[in-house]
Amino acid sequence: MSGEQSRRLVRINEQLREEVADLIGRQLKDPRLQGMVSVTAVQSTPDLATARVFVSVMGSEEEKKTSLRTLQHAAGFFRHELRERLSLRRVPELDFRLDTSIEQGDHVLGLLRELRREQPRQAGDEGETPSGPGDKE
Repeated sequence: MSGEQSRRLVRINEQLREEVADLIGRQLKDPRLQGMVSVTAVQSTPDLATARVFVSVMGSEEEKKTSLRTLQHAAGFFRHELRERLSLRRVPELDFRLDTSIEQGDHVLGLLRELRREQPRQAGDEGETPSGPGDKE
């Protein structure tokens, strides 16, 4: 894929992400859509046959599963709406995937906070500098 094709695909992916997010927020009125849903990324194939739409759902495991199934079920609706909104010759088939990177990052940050709380205070915490074997006094 050339540089120009690559930039075009990045632009299309971003456009798709914005439009799908807008459709979820403004037009998809399905009570099965639970929790807070965010579209985090879109990855289209170079021929625009398919696009993976990564979503983050804040909620319980059951809410995540239900929301993902609801989005997959509404893929035809999204495609129809995207055809109206975008000037693309071909609107890709949408494949919704759960993006857990936000939760994983939050978990790692929690672990780091926990480690910081458990660390004993060491010399240097209050402006002191510990002396090492090669330090001159």
